[in-house]
Amino acid sequence: MGQFRPPLKKTIESLRSQASHAGMASLSNVELLALILHNGNAGEDVFALADYVLQHFSDLEGVAQASLDELTQISGIGQGLATRLQAALMLGQRVSLFQAEDHPIIRRPSDAVRLIERHLIALPQEQLIVVLMDTQNRVMNLETVYIGSLNTTVVRVAEIFRPAILQNSAGLILAHNHPSGDATPSNDDVQLTQDAVAAGKLLDIAVLDHLVIGRGEWVSMRERGLGFE
Repeated sequence: MGQFRPPLKKTIESLRSQASHAGMASLSNVELLALILHNGNAGEDVFALADYVLQHFSDLEGVAQASLDELTQISGIGQGLATRLQAALMLGQRVSLFQAEDHPIIRRPSDAVRLIERHLIALPQEQLIVVLMDTQNRVMNLETVYIGSLNTTVVRVAEIFRPAILQNSAGLILAHNHPSGDATPSNDDVQLTQDAVAAGKLLDIAVLDHLVIGRGEWVSMRERGLGFE
């Protein structure tokens, strides 16, 4: 009988080799986090750190929702690592938000809601998304244009239309979430819609709707006549 040999402890280099031969999908969540959190210090146990981060925030979704302050409170994660982690998770979120080969046609507000609501309902803070469409109301792309409290003093209408101008979009739908779960539009939501509709007329880019996503409910501001006079 051969002598028992314990499995070799994985290293960052072995993970890179595995990813190169078998693809990133072959790595576990802990291993993927370890690759992101690795900062080149040979003495650090980045696997233990990655495992702790996942457990601390319950799961990968919890990590994605964690704020910069919450991440930097964990020993071993400084501002740089926390920023890198958030950037990587945001890229993943944007990829899942819209697959390039999927260009559905938006015929009614519920079509747009089905496209975006699962990405918005669990977020801890407000995010404003624009759904860019061509002349046939076929989705061209989705872009996150603002993260934070949606009030008219901080949201610049120019930022809303920048992706539409760059991608030659004929029309767009605004959509944002209410972390409270209540989809009732606020006065700021109405004002932002009015400002966007007016700007869209000047730019010849139609603002077709503004959707507010709550938990298990949503509101079409066009259907409610809010901001669309």
